[in-house]
Amino acid sequence: MSLLPGSGRRHFLKTTCSTLISPQIRRSYSQQSQEDFTSGRKTQMDSMRLVGVPDSIIVMQAQDLARGVSEAYLFNHVMRSWLFAATLSKQTQVPADPELLAVAALLHDLGLTAKYATDGNRFEVDGANAARAFLETHRITPKDVQLVWDAIALHSTRSIAIHKEPMVALCHSGVQVDISGLEYSSIDPSVMKHILHDYPRLSLKAHLTDCLCSIVRKKPTTTYDNFMRDFGERYVPGYRSRSSVDRLDEAPFES
Repeated sequence: MSLLPGSGRRHFLKTTCSTLISPQIRRSYSQQSQEDFTSGRKTQMDSMRLVGVPDSIIVMQAQDLARGVSEAYLFNHVMRSWLFAATLSKQTQVPADPELLAVAALLHDLGLTAKYATDGNRFEVDGANAARAFLETHRITPKDVQLVWDAIALHSTRSIAIHKEPMVALCHSGVQVDISGLEYSSIDPSVMKHILHDYPRLSLKAHLTDCLCSIVRKKPTTTYDNFMRDFGERYVPGYRSRSSVDRLDEAPFES
């Protein structure tokens, strides 16, 4: 893959996902997470060598982009997702471009960050659009750019992603190992232990729930037809999604 010069931005932007965590826990998390975040940076190459992933310019730039705009818990999540996806690819011998898989997994949650979130798109689409802009600064073919866009846009939609190209399916699977434990048993225990040590979860469940609920409150219309509705119905007071049945019944036709 031929690359144009580029550089990652290294700065932290705080998101507004904070309502579910007490101040005491948040202070403890902040201190611990930054220490672990720095530790993860130092051990990054060890994890990459263990799994056998590429460390090319475009992959390193994708890591820098994700690191620069993500909170520590979110950056660790995308790193684990990438390493899990790469591990599954090798174990199943499913052919997928390792650099494209890396970029897709590393950038799949840019739509959850303050820098790339929009007012009207699903967060998956925001992330896919941000990744496309990143790839367009490199000599990547339009077909490969679209492949990464699809992988990110569909990373939370299992019923479609698993029927797409291998790279799209692998990106989804890597993410789901970390989010829901799907295919958890497919990862060798020693590999799992090493990845979790280098990129600890940092209370992912609580932080991600908080973040997703914030999106539900800010742009509820992007949540009615997907998994985000579940978070709205369980955690957001007053949330009410519009039923697909109502849409059909209210269509402006006689029958």
